[in-house]
Amino acid sequence: MKVIETGFEGLLVFEPSVYADDRGYFFESYNANTWKNNGVEYLFVQDNESKSQYGTIRGLHYQINPNAQTKLVRCTKGKVIDIVVDIRPDQPTYGQSFSIILSNKKKNQLLIPRGFAHGFATLSKTAVFNYKCDNFYNKASERSIHPLDKSLTLDWNIPEDKIILSDKDKESPIFGEHHPF
Repeated sequence: MKVIETGFEGLLVFEPSVYADDRGYFFESYNANTWKNNGVEYLFVQDNESKSQYGTIRGLHYQINPNAQTKLVRCTKGKVIDIVVDIRPDQPTYGQSFSIILSNKKKNQLLIPRGFAHGFATLSKTAVFNYKCDNFYNKASERSIHPLDKSLTLDWNIPEDKIILSDKDKESPIFGEHHPF
């Protein structure tokens, strides 16, 4: 498995070695020893999955301490653009974003450490999105930043008239008004 640094502390891309033949394919999506050998150790306690239609943007979500979560995310069907915003005020990358295309074809994954707001947009007809978390969901700790906040200049790769947002995401505060991590 190839581990790629992103320029953001702790934010890593994982590209697995895929072995394909006439029967199909095989790859390791997670191996604790590989992670440990790269200085990455997390105990995941919850797996989540969502299915979304084209144009759906989910995010930008995060949980505040002590219930913040590290997430390992991947798209197991279809294609999404995954975007994170660094909300760790002590980091030089505070307020900056990182984006990556995740797809079932690439089988790539993004490790998102605590302290990032996270979201994704569905670029294919439908997408199934999976993520592991190192802390349990806690509704009282849930926060969000408006995904269309113009000050963040995020490119969701969806035409404005095709964007689908939940009511909750539509009501999220902009970056400067979000609850600190």
